[in-house]
Amino acid sequence: MDSREKFSSRLGFLLISAGCAIGLGNVWRFPYITGEYGGGIFVLIYLFFLLVFGLPILIAEFSVGRASRRGLAKSFEVLEKPGTKWHVAKYMMIAGNYLLMMFYTTVTGWMIYYFYRLVTMGDLLNYEGGSGKAFGDMLANPSLMIFWMVVAVILGLGTVSLGLQKGVEKITKKMMICLLVLLVFLVIRAVTLPGAMEGIKFYLIPDFSRLGENNLAEILFAAVGQSFFTLSIGIGSMSIFGSYIDKTHSLTKEATNICLLDTFVALMAGMIIIPACFAFNLEPGQGPGLIFVTLPKVFEAMPAGRIFGSLFFLFLSFAALSTLIAVFENIVAFWMDLKDCSRAKAVKYNIIAIIILSLPCALGFNVLSGFEPFGAGSGVLDLEDFLVSNTILPIGSLIFILFCNHRYGWGQENFYNEVNTGKGWKLPAAKAFRFYLKWVLPTIVIVILAIGYLQKFAPDLVKGITG
Repeated sequence: MDSREKFSSRLGFLLISAGCAIGLGNVWRFPYITGEYGGGIFVLIYLFFLLVFGLPILIAEFSVGRASRRGLAKSFEVLEKPGTKWHVAKYMMIAGNYLLMMFYTTVTGWMIYYFYRLVTMGDLLNYEGGSGKAFGDMLANPSLMIFWMVVAVILGLGTVSLGLQKGVEKITKKMMICLLVLLVFLVIRAVTLPGAMEGIKFYLIPDFSRLGENNLAEILFAAVGQSFFTLSIGIGSMSIFGSYIDKTHSLTKEATNICLLDTFVALMAGMIIIPACFAFNLEPGQGPGLIFVTLPKVFEAMPAGRIFGSLFFLFLSFAALSTLIAVFENIVAFWMDLKDCSRAKAVKYNIIAIIILSLPCALGFNVLSGFEPFGAGSGVLDLEDFLVSNTILPIGSLIFILFCNHRYGWGQENFYNEVNTGKGWKLPAAKAFRFYLKWVLPTIVIVILAIGYLQKFAPDLVKGITG
């Protein structure tokens, strides 16, 4: 429709879409999972799956948004055949957006708090009892957790309230440029540390002997899962940005550029963390605690560590906030399209709703710590993350792929025509590739969905199957 908001520039679209993809999955999860699964060999496998798996689904999301000129609330209705019910999927997908924000706001608050604490006090680097106790004390403080969660919500939705161009585009562009500058600066510092070269070799040079040190099936599943989740695909958070762009450039080109930028940030985040860990004889595969427990030890031992620690958590805050803003834009646009309400009204109600919905996660480490849905040590965040990452994202991606490639949906010819409109790379039209999109890719998604549930609820069965 002619009145639909648009980006003021192509750069805005690229940086904001990349900002949605560039989040904690890149700068938090990718480095420690790479350290856990063998360094360079894991990176190589991950890049392969990103190309053959993540990229086609991203293209499908963009195509639905651009062809319909609508957000998640109306896109399927515009494109689906009369009498079909593809549009029902929007309710599951918008629920995925809310579920993601229910824990992402809390974790974003952690990043902002660590930046604030390092700048104002600096005591996180010489905390009495160590960095592990500092992290534990933060989690155990309900008022602190709620306060910084609310700060994250207000920063994200406050940006969205200013509008697409004056808020989302203008602020995210500046934030992403700062993120990239900080990234390069921190990489230079990390790789010049004494002893960092061993970490660089571990990270960048594939060592096939390490495949024998881990279960190959686990490595493959971890790599395909990372390639899948890093792009924020499956909940319509990318299709909304497709609806804001014109048809000047092919969607294959646009999606590839975003994948490249997303991958660059993930790889560079690893170049900060892994060489630094090697330089100070710390284990880079220590799981989620790597950022909050292990790295403060690195900054404590590093000359001018407080400065570099502050810059690092500023970088993490920008990465988290870019995803927060992008998903909030999707949520607000959903209600604007569905209820034909103003942006201001949609933002006002969502600030209240998302703060309330985010409380269980913020309190899950203290007041609600007795709630352990997956057994001892698990909590609210684990449940919410599982529902999003292992359920809604794969099912949503499956729906986009089936809708775009089957005659009962939008149809493969319509999909190809939309994707290949504009200058730039075209989606291969060979029969084998069409067959891959129509049958093989959906099968892979179903397998990922099944393995994710089996690993959670029947891990012994998975180990028995994979050896």
